[in-house]
Amino acid sequence: MEQRIITARDNYTEFDQWIMGNGCRKLLLVCDDSILYMDGFSRHLEEMEKAGTRIIRFRDFRPNPLYESVVKGVQLFRAEGCDSIMAVGGGSAMDVAKCIKLYSDMPGDGDEGAWLKEKPVPNAVPLIAMPTTAGTGSEATRYAVIYYNDAKQSITSESIIPGTVLMDPGALKTLPVYQRKATMCDALCHAVESFWSVNSSDESKKYSRAAIKGVLASMQGYLENTEEGNAGMLRAAYNAGKAINITQTTAGHAMCYKITSLFGCAHGHAAVLCDRVLFSWMAENTDKCIDPRGENYLKDTLAEISQAMGCRDAKEAAEKLNSLFRSLELKVPSATAEQFDLLKTSVNPVRLKNHPVALDMDTIDMLYHKILNGEA
Repeated sequence: MEQRIITARDNYTEFDQWIMGNGCRKLLLVCDDSILYMDGFSRHLEEMEKAGTRIIRFRDFRPNPLYESVVKGVQLFRAEGCDSIMAVGGGSAMDVAKCIKLYSDMPGDGDEGAWLKEKPVPNAVPLIAMPTTAGTGSEATRYAVIYYNDAKQSITSESIIPGTVLMDPGALKTLPVYQRKATMCDALCHAVESFWSVNSSDESKKYSRAAIKGVLASMQGYLENTEEGNAGMLRAAYNAGKAINITQTTAGHAMCYKITSLFGCAHGHAAVLCDRVLFSWMAENTDKCIDPRGENYLKDTLAEISQAMGCRDAKEAAEKLNSLFRSLELKVPSATAEQFDLLKTSVNPVRLKNHPVALDMDTIDMLYHKILNGEA
């Protein structure tokens, strides 16, 4: 699906055109708390309401959103007779909005997880996404994650990819420093992992390359909270999302989820903790390649990543990634023996299938000790 990218210039003129072009009269606005700090956009929404577009707000969800919250969102969408959906926020807001779109035309009321058991029915409800972090890339993907009975539900459907993405650098202005760093790392890790994934293609590599270069070029301005830096990081995160939409993520993400839950790290923080170690280890173990395209292809791919990072070879690129991590002064958690045992058994085997180098339990355990003992 071809997405349209619009911007906030000229007081959201392109957004107004999207509203008119889609005949939107009642817009369900799925938003997280970030909207409370977006004075300019909030004023524009008020102007839209005065002009005749009703804005139905839905904020009844949490990070790692629940299926039950999506059901409430669908109920509101139906009760108010909404004709369009807008997601404003980070990954959780995006996931909820995507699922509301997906289930809005499904039969029944979704009780007892009913919609999770049924084949999704695509619909033509217009969906626009406005990211307020530069990291998840959710605005570009066919994936959403929600939870039902404490179990993660991975939702996949081409129909939930937002047709339009509104990029507003001003939406990142109040992003806390730690989240700024973590989301940037998430975007970079998406790009790197997609590049080396066994599912990579010429198209995905094009997006990965653009994302890596974009993160590195925009990093200083982004960390200094400049408009240009924020705009560049939004575009880089979007390109990284386009890449993983094709390839999915690999071992770095498979290994980072338990780090997040055990130590309270942000997702991107945990991802870069893992990838900075994986990159170096992979460069030294290409003989364990399981990508059907072969070891030489993997070596060439690592060289391509290195070039995108402005480095001569994989060793230098791995060190650059680790130096970037150190420069951000992100904490390296310390794990107990019991926690290491939990970590090594937590890894999703599906994501390991996307990884180009074979990983057994002993290797995963060894890597976790490097990741959390700061040995990289």
